[in-house]
Amino acid sequence: MNTSAHFPAEGGCDCGHIHYRLETNPLFVHCCHCRWCQRETGASFALNAMIEADRVSLLSGEAVIINTPSASGKGQLIARCPKCLVALWSSYAGSGPIMRFVRVGTLDNPDLLPPDIHIFTASKQPWVQLADDTPAVSEYYDRKQYWPPESQARYQAILPDILAYKAGLKDQ
Repeated sequence: MNTSAHFPAEGGCDCGHIHYRLETNPLFVHCCHCRWCQRETGASFALNAMIEADRVSLLSGEAVIINTPSASGKGQLIARCPKCLVALWSSYAGSGPIMRFVRVGTLDNPDLLPPDIHIFTASKQPWVQLADDTPAVSEYYDRKQYWPPESQARYQAILPDILAYKAGLKDQ
């Protein structure tokens, strides 16, 4: 993934109440085919750009945070526009508020971020055809195997905050 020339990049909800900016390229982009993502989006998959929360700037509006169930049983927090209810990003228990999973389809130019990997393909819709040049795994994956070195270094930089959050030492 070498998309840094395209950033910052902006996005927002359907009604225009919320507008945000990704200050840098994301760590990695998942195309998730799990049944939870299918149900939550009402689509065949979710396309999420993983990025540090402090690299997402809110330009206008304020999202409402909805706590929803997840396959892990620990839930996820989905940031939605309070007016049109479009999901803009979510945070999962594994990284808490330190990391955001931004819905690529809410970017003004979603073509900037094709998937770096397809995950949970064991439950993908059978008619979805995956490109041969994008890695695909039946469940989840080892980030050390797939993430570029820059993303791994950025993740290591926020790992202490993630661990502090999980230990209850850092608030949302």
